[in-house]
Order: sequence, then structure tokens, then C-alpha cells
Amino acid sequence: MTEEELVRCPSCDGYGWFAEESQLDRTEDCSWCGGIGYVQRDANGVDRPIPPGRYSAVAAALEQLDEARLRELGYSGVPKARPSSPDPH
Repeated sequence: MTEEELVRCPSCDGYGWFAEESQLDRTEDCSWCGGIGYVQRDANGVDRPIPPGRYSAVAAALEQLDEARLRELGYSGVPKARPSSPDPH
């Protein structure tokens, strides 16, 4: 078997879900990628969902891809500073 490239799901663009427009605060997992946000692309350019049995083998690569996607959206990876609260004592 040739190595397949992991790419963002063309259906949900890496989010893994869709917001339900008819009902507030409701989401549905993407049926194409199964909520993973990524698919595997073969040498012919054909995209397929990642089989669940491969998840552990590609977990690190998926983490890197998602981190890159979040950085494109402006996520810095640094948590916001917590506002200081007055000392109750």
C-alpha cells in the first residue's frame, strides 16, 4: 500500500462538525470525515475517510495538522492572562 497524505476534509474544512442553522447551539459531526476534520488522499487525488483502525497511527500527524489550522485562524497557543482578583483576606 502506498502512503496516503492526510488533508483537511473538503466538506467541513477541518472543523469536523457543522453548526445547525435551524436550532441554536446545535452541531452535527461531519458525515464525510466522521468528525475528525481530516481525510486521507491517495496518489490519484481521491479523498477517503480515515479508517478508525488507523487513528492511533496518524494521531500525531493529525495533531500537527490541526495545530497549523488553528494558527492560520490566529490562535497563538498562549492562554489569556487571568484577571487578578482582590485578595479576600
